[in-house]
Amino acid sequence: MFLRSCVMLFLTISCAIAFSQNSSSNSSDYVASASSANAADQPTLQSRDQRYRLERNDVFELDFVLTPEFNQTVTVQPDGCVSLRGVGDVRVLGETIPEASVTIRAAYAKILDNPTIAIVLKDFEKPYFVAGGWVDRPGKYDLRGETTLSQAIQVAGGFRDGAKTSQVILFRSVSNDWVEVKKLNVKRMLSGKDTREDVHLEPGDMFFVPKGKFASVAPFIPRASVGTYIAANTF
Repeated sequence: MFLRSCVMLFLTISCAIAFSQNSSSNSSDYVASASSANAADQPTLQSRDQRYRLERNDVFELDFVLTPEFNQTVTVQPDGCVSLRGVGDVRVLGETIPEASVTIRAAYAKILDNPTIAIVLKDFEKPYFVAGGWVDRPGKYDLRGETTLSQAIQVAGGFRDGAKTSQVILFRSVSNDWVEVKKLNVKRMLSGKDTREDVHLEPGDMFFVPKGKFASVAPFIPRASVGTYIAANTF
């Protein structure tokens, strides 16, 4: 019963995160199956050191250097747009601050002559990781500083008795639509035989600790399929 509750909690959090991060570009309409993915379906990997990209509910200030009457504070709406004074709705979801600056300048260029705009991010989603499965306190946690997998497991209360510590599954975003899947032998790492398994977590990482054997690990799966992937492979 506890494992079923852990799986359901993990799936709920995974689905919620996938929804909040899902882009509405044409690529988001593509439905892929991990079992049938071929080389043409492989994701385009992003840089590990990537800039922060705007999410829904992010808040930022617009400072117009030459036309301060247009200064304003805006919030990214659920549809990914911000409502701008004088020009209406402009889509910025998934853009970096420099990219959003270019987008907003282009919108205001229709009514202003060569506008100079500074963007100051005021409120945004803080870095986090998600712990699921056979840990004492599954859930979503703030990612503070340099945190390794073993440290994150302790934050989540440690392993429960019977956890399959040799098959901890790590899900890491590599693009807006794809996640990388890795199976890590934490049991071997904790015994001191291979400390390379103790990876540093990145913002948005999710790990799942099964109680039994995890059937298979695909190298990449669509972000929207994380929940069903776990359910289908957990015994």
